[in-house]
Amino acid sequence: MTKPYLDQKIGVLCGGFSRERDVSLRSGQGVYDVLIRQGYHAIKVDPAVDDIASTGCDIFFIVLHGPFGEDGSVQAYLEHMGVAYTGSRVRSLVITMNKYLTKLALIRAGIPTPNFVLATLASHPATCPFDFPVIIKPISEGSSLGVEIVDNEMQFQSVLSGTLSRYGSCLIEEFIDGKEVSVGVLDQVNGPTALPILELRPKNRFYDYEAKYTEGKTDFIIPAELSESVSQLAKDYAIKSHQVTECRGVSRIDMMIHPVKGPYVLEVNGIPGMTTLSDLPAQANAAGMTYDELVLAILASAR
Repeated sequence: MTKPYLDQKIGVLCGGFSRERDVSLRSGQGVYDVLIRQGYHAIKVDPAVDDIASTGCDIFFIVLHGPFGEDGSVQAYLEHMGVAYTGSRVRSLVITMNKYLTKLALIRAGIPTPNFVLATLASHPATCPFDFPVIIKPISEGSSLGVEIVDNEMQFQSVLSGTLSRYGSCLIEEFIDGKEVSVGVLDQVNGPTALPILELRPKNRFYDYEAKYTEGKTDFIIPAELSESVSQLAKDYAIKSHQVTECRGVSRIDMMIHPVKGPYVLEVNGIPGMTTLSDLPAQANAAGMTYDELVLAILASAR
């Protein structure tokens, strides 16, 4: 197993200020345990309580989720410090953290994504623009926080009003009825490679925050039960999504697979979760890669 940067002091950036703090801490603990087990000089760094600049770290392994972690903010700060970090750069994360900008990038690249309307406090539709059910989701939240499925006009008005009051803007998205899947992408020597497709069968109505992080709430089917042609198309879209949003090192592409129309890309995750229940480690494992090997592969993206 190749061990990059073995002579460097590595800070595992986790925790932070977002609503995904607890998940980030769990991801960070897993990464930290690997680095210690593999003989690295590693420390955990929580921006909510620690001064990043005074840690003396040569490299930061970023597993922060949500604002300040996935939106390019902490990456811009580290670049200002002249310190290396794992994963995608600032420009990429500005796009992938913002679901509206991600949609625009996907559309320009000809990648199928559900129809949507951008709603703001100043401008939003008076009635639902699509047939029910529809999805209402904040533009810059992760882990499905704030995402709701609405089934009628009364519920639509209530959820839209509440979401706009809390976030200021949101997407109203056409509901795609099909299989929910996730495709991890890893940068390798010969270019980005799609990992085995993970099909998600949540016990809840959709793969919400509870279904993501509560053991037993979601069944993982890997490889996903898809035809060979649909699987290949989903992998192609995943790699293309990774590229057009300028991700580096690793990403995770979430999709819905319509039974007739095929894959629709929902969003691109620039800093995927690394908990024991997270999608990416499960996909890496199905590809024959241990959790330790996945962590070291992501570490190799630092510069």
